[in-house]
Amino acid sequence: MPQLSALDAQFLHFETATNVANIAGLAVLDGDLNRADLQGLLERRLPYVPALRRKLAPVPFGLDHPYWVQEDDLDLDYHVREIGLPPPGDDRQLSEQVSRLHPRRLDRGRPLWEIYLIHGLPAGRMGLYTKIHHAAVDGIGGADVLAALLDTSPTPAPPPPSAPERDEPPPGGPEMLARGLARMAVNPAHAVRFAARAIPHLDEIPVVSWLPGAGLVSGLARKLAGTGQAPELPTPPAPKTPFSGPVSQHRRFAFVSLPLEEIKRVRKAFGVTVNDVVMAVCAGALRRWLAAHGGVPRQPLVAGVPFSLREAGGEGRGNQVSIMTAPLAVHLDDPVARLNEVRYATQRIKDRFSLAPARWLREFSESMPAALMGLASRSAFGLVGQTAPPINVIISNVPGPQFPLYVCGARLLNHYPVSVITDVSGGVNITAFSYDGSVDIGVITDREMIPDAWELTGHLRAALDELLGAEARLPH
Repeated sequence: MPQLSALDAQFLHFETATNVANIAGLAVLDGDLNRADLQGLLERRLPYVPALRRKLAPVPFGLDHPYWVQEDDLDLDYHVREIGLPPPGDDRQLSEQVSRLHPRRLDRGRPLWEIYLIHGLPAGRMGLYTKIHHAAVDGIGGADVLAALLDTSPTPAPPPPSAPERDEPPPGGPEMLARGLARMAVNPAHAVRFAARAIPHLDEIPVVSWLPGAGLVSGLARKLAGTGQAPELPTPPAPKTPFSGPVSQHRRFAFVSLPLEEIKRVRKAFGVTVNDVVMAVCAGALRRWLAAHGGVPRQPLVAGVPFSLREAGGEGRGNQVSIMTAPLAVHLDDPVARLNEVRYATQRIKDRFSLAPARWLREFSESMPAALMGLASRSAFGLVGQTAPPINVIISNVPGPQFPLYVCGARLLNHYPVSVITDVSGGVNITAFSYDGSVDIGVITDREMIPDAWELTGHLRAALDELLGAEARLPH
């Protein structure tokens, strides 16, 4: 009888015609996959993948967060679709299809996912686009769902020997209402507890952290609580850019693969992490784009960096994610200086996160009455997006397996993430996924703000080349 958490429900509530909470992946396979074979694989595997076999069961009058109910009559003809690219079937045509598919909202009367087989790529390849709602999984959970459908050899593995677990049915309407009313009664207490816990962490919360005295109040609260000093997080307000503000209904998607070996070469030469290099490459690419479209701001951009709250080895359901903000030094011309600034900023976040994980997003969601959450979420997104968006860009780096994977015998060549943009986070999201020796990067943009996402992916390659050139000039 699983129920959506408050944070899971937030991803349902903030959706509008322009803000859509789909997360996805574009797999490029070596081989022309057969739809019937894929449906057969899903039929065998889906009983063991809870996130793909559940649909929403709303609570009457919206008095509480919805429940998940198991769908026993899953219509794979609906969920698994196929399309063909017209000749020549190149990567740009593939990205155009994804650009059209990604912002389409999922049917909330069915399990919240769709898969598209995309035929017509040259050199014997095909695309496999998998879309799932953010209310069902976060980025790490989405990777786990994908992994459940993949194999480590061309021969699909048999189903697990144990029978799949079944969810208990959700409560009936009267019990849902009773539980919802009970939750409403305790919400004020949740709000008080959230306020008390939030005071030592005001400087972590976007927008709130920029209010006069927020850092001083947080530091004093930590001192009184005996938690000691914590690294400061001085993130400036986000500068205005061509990709700031409310997004439209339309998206652009592009992708690029960078050799993991080259990124590790830069990492080793400058004593940083792979994530630092990825962030610095994104900073360099955005600087190049801004220089060609209105000018580079004189201050850093503000990047939203998602963090997983999952403990090592922990599974957990739903969204277990928070977001921290970090300065992204696009204003610096020297690529090594940008890398060093990224290293400094990310280290401060890690030091702060190790002391007290940033759970404010989840706790804030839990403090709000479910009946008001939808209106509050949409109103807040509209207001912040129109006035002072706290973030310029979302950048995420998800580690993946470093060995080949297969779908129905077809080898997975690359897997490009396709993520979310909103009025609050800005019109650009850059998400990287490392797999089998490469870092596969998906760039999603708002079509009105950045009509050509491929321009940005080209700048990503150029930014890495800049860092490799700096590495080559070091004394060896």
